[in-house]
Amino acid sequence: MKPSAHAHGSAQLRGALGNRQMTMIAIGGVIGAGLFVGSGSAIRQAGPAVLVAYAAVGALAVLVMRMLAEMAVAQPETGSFSSYAGRELGPWAGLSVGWLYAYQWCITVGFEAIAGAAVAHHMLPSIPTWLAALVLMVALIAVNFARVESFGTFEFWFAMIKVAAIIAFLLIGLAAVLGALPNTSAPGTTNLLGHGGFAPNGWLAVLQASLVVFFSYFGTEVVTIAAGEAKDPAQAVRRGINSVVWRILLFYIGSITVVVMLLPWNSTAVTDSPYVAVLGHLGVPFAGTTMNFIVLTAVLSCLNSGIYSSSRMLHSLAERGEAPALFARTTRLGVPAPAVLAASSIGLLTVVANYFLPTTAVYQFLLDSSGAVAVVVYLCITVTHLRGRARLMRERPEALTVRMWAYPWLSLLVLAALLAIIAGMAADSGSRRSLLLTLLVTAVAVVAGLITQRARHPKNAAEPAPSRTLV
Repeated sequence: MKPSAHAHGSAQLRGALGNRQMTMIAIGGVIGAGLFVGSGSAIRQAGPAVLVAYAAVGALAVLVMRMLAEMAVAQPETGSFSSYAGRELGPWAGLSVGWLYAYQWCITVGFEAIAGAAVAHHMLPSIPTWLAALVLMVALIAVNFARVESFGTFEFWFAMIKVAAIIAFLLIGLAAVLGALPNTSAPGTTNLLGHGGFAPNGWLAVLQASLVVFFSYFGTEVVTIAAGEAKDPAQAVRRGINSVVWRILLFYIGSITVVVMLLPWNSTAVTDSPYVAVLGHLGVPFAGTTMNFIVLTAVLSCLNSGIYSSSRMLHSLAERGEAPALFARTTRLGVPAPAVLAASSIGLLTVVANYFLPTTAVYQFLLDSSGAVAVVVYLCITVTHLRGRARLMRERPEALTVRMWAYPWLSLLVLAALLAIIAGMAADSGSRRSLLLTLLVTAVAVVAGLITQRARHPKNAAEPAPSRTLV
């Protein structure tokens, strides 16, 4: 029998996250630092046609999240897609994708700690980057060591700040586009079409930009991880993921439209920091300082979500006997403390490396090897859904209160699109190394999963394991 929290005499995870917190976790999960800063590189690659990339990849993200919503509402679990993959495809699949997802977030935590430290150092030059990174890591680890409500509260306010910033940017930008601001005139289509056309670098460049855009959408799935600790998990997941359509339309496509309409796409300022460039162009006072604060908030939110998501995935894996039993232990407050420490480990090691060495080959390898994990996770969600929907229709059709549209055709279309993204990454010299390293790490995880499955189920290693719901 696999170890559980009860087996160690400690509390289980607590169902304490309210609907408001879950909604803001879902909203905040899709607004990362990549939107505020990383969008500049996508604009530089594709020009105004980057809007096509954001719309197409956004539609793909919506469809994947719809599939995940169907499974999560039918059976909310802290392990989310890892638990579902283990049930539908076999324990090897759940173990593989669960460890890959935890690995990806661990690397992201380290990367974001350094990115946040750089922003903090820019705002307060007297603080060295290693110290800023250490303070950020310790603060967010402390938040995740408290009750899960602390994580929810911090994420609620982080998300509120990010949403308020985007809405304010959209309102100011819309007024400028319409020529309603003092001393400004409506730009019309001058910047949209007048600097080499809508797709000045060709449509192949739009495809390459789509690879950059794809990873900026990753994070929406956090709400399904948190479902295992929600007061009303099914309702929270339903509301959170169903709102992904308007979030993508408003936050991503809306704000990027404002950027490419107000400024030339090939402006150096747009490439460096598109949102600061627009606010500076419109004469908004303290634009740089304000956006640095917003970016720092986005980084803190990502750190918070990363530690939480990775620790809960490790806890779920341990509950299923697919990770060390230590990670299944929880404190009196229902916090998987050993899993939180494990999820923070690479971030803390990165702080140490940042103190002794400006860059490290090891960390660059870790960063590259986790770069395409998002594609692997989405592929796993899609294949799991195709298998699970057929089973649910036979065994529990009443559980399908949320359904994927046009099943199975849209699911198959998503599968083809994800395979096309992998082909595009292989063809692009800029992303080929990251893809190959990610595939290497994925192969190691799959082999480990198959070996573990065979050791635990020697007579029928291919048979999916029974599921276990935490809520």
